[in-house]
Amino acid sequence: MSNLDRVAVPAVCGGRGFVVAEPVRELLSPRRVMLGESGEVRRLLPNLGRRMVGAWCFVDHYGPDDIAQEAGMQVPPHPHMGLQTVSWLHEGEVLHRDSTGTVQTVRPRELGLMTSGRAISHSEESPRSHARFLHGAQLWVALPEGHRHTEPRFEHHAELPVVTAPGLRATLILGGLDGAASPGTTYTPLVGADLALTRGADVRLPLEPDFEYAVLSMSGEAHVDGVPVLPGSMLYLGCGRAELPLRAESDAGLMLLGGEPFEEELIMFWNWIGRSQDEIVRARQEWMEGSAFGKVDGYDGDPLPAPELPPTPLKPRGRVR
Repeated sequence: MSNLDRVAVPAVCGGRGFVVAEPVRELLSPRRVMLGESGEVRRLLPNLGRRMVGAWCFVDHYGPDDIAQEAGMQVPPHPHMGLQTVSWLHEGEVLHRDSTGTVQTVRPRELGLMTSGRAISHSEESPRSHARFLHGAQLWVALPEGHRHTEPRFEHHAELPVVTAPGLRATLILGGLDGAASPGTTYTPLVGADLALTRGADVRLPLEPDFEYAVLSMSGEAHVDGVPVLPGSMLYLGCGRAELPLRAESDAGLMLLGGEPFEEELIMFWNWIGRSQDEIVRARQEWMEGSAFGKVDGYDGDPLPAPELPPTPLKPRGRVR
């Protein structure tokens, strides 16, 4: 999924200087953003005061949307660099095409993981024959300096490890949790897990004290470390936790995101992550010229044009505004 803002605002991300080195409970409200002409997403990262959680630097939550009589998701070809995209669904299907030649349908609780590396382009759309509801999250992971120019690739993992406890079924999306490890490729220590809680569940999830964490609510009523977290909102938890109390007032779906605080300072503009103004300027020029990001075959429509660069210089800064 793309950042479809036509007037893109640069986000300054990264740097350990602003990491909360102790447990906190910071509730993040979403910013509502239009996706295409009719779809709406709730953007949790980057947020007004919180830019990253580990290497996780972008989180959109969308749906559940009734698309029975609609085309559903229609995101034209667009570029990425310096990041990984994670497609995660609770309902519906998304057809992914990219400039490496990959064509893959991603279904609920299957991992669609695209590593952009130096340059890739892709499109995402609901298949012509699709389920009535579309509900999921799109997330980005920033690539560290040593891997951000790697070759682009796409991974699809239909089978993922599951960790269970009374009232809890945790599907491991990326990284490791409680001894289980996802097959998805990672480049920094992190974790992403889908948590399905049954009504009345009262459990404690083991965590890594050196990681910072956040929990996104997808559905239902749940308390995270005693804080009620409503669907479409996210609770930032800081560092220094060995476990996380979870309690469900109804059947509930959550996403646990975490990782070692990302040390590098970044510039995130539109769908690119770089380290300098010159990199972003060059990426925009190459996309508009069609010279570096490849071509997406099979999508019925034109690629997205890049937004204009802001008049002020883009500078990498810290993790929070």
